[in-house]
Amino acid sequence: MTSTTSEAVVAVSRRIGAPAGDIFRILADSGRHPDLDGSRMLRGGVSDAVVSGVGDVFVMRMYYERYGDYEMINRVVEYEPGRRIGWEPRPGRGHPDATAPGAAWGHRWIFDLLPDEGGATVVTEIFDGSRMPEDKRAEVDSGRAWWQTQMLSTLDRLAELCAAR
Repeated sequence: MTSTTSEAVVAVSRRIGAPAGDIFRILADSGRHPDLDGSRMLRGGVSDAVVSGVGDVFVMRMYYERYGDYEMINRVVEYEPGRRIGWEPRPGRGHPDATAPGAAWGHRWIFDLLPDEGGATVVTEIFDGSRMPEDKRAEVDSGRAWWQTQMLSTLDRLAELCAAR
């Protein structure tokens, strides 16, 4: 596994012994996200819709001790089958910032898939906070505060899901 950070971007990578297409199908199925969530904050999707392109929206039920139960609305902003998928979350029902001006911070969660030898894939999970307002970026320390460890855990869980297929 490898990880890199910059002022606004945190990225972790892992080689997973599965084809990129198989991994992409798991990532595009928001119903599978709780299975691979290293943060343990995801509680499930509001619907079972599978992402099929840019502009799609999926809503996830979440839990965070500070906020309790809430939802996040995720708009797909990057979609290249077998290669890359990414979304911008914004607070939804039950989140204290849901109706606040500027509730969408502009950060993105991205998974980049690079086919590797022997049918494996190098998967990179990226937290991109480069579009976030500076005060919000400072508040989450650009994801370094705890996301890097949880992102590594997500990739471990994704590898386990792929191995179980």
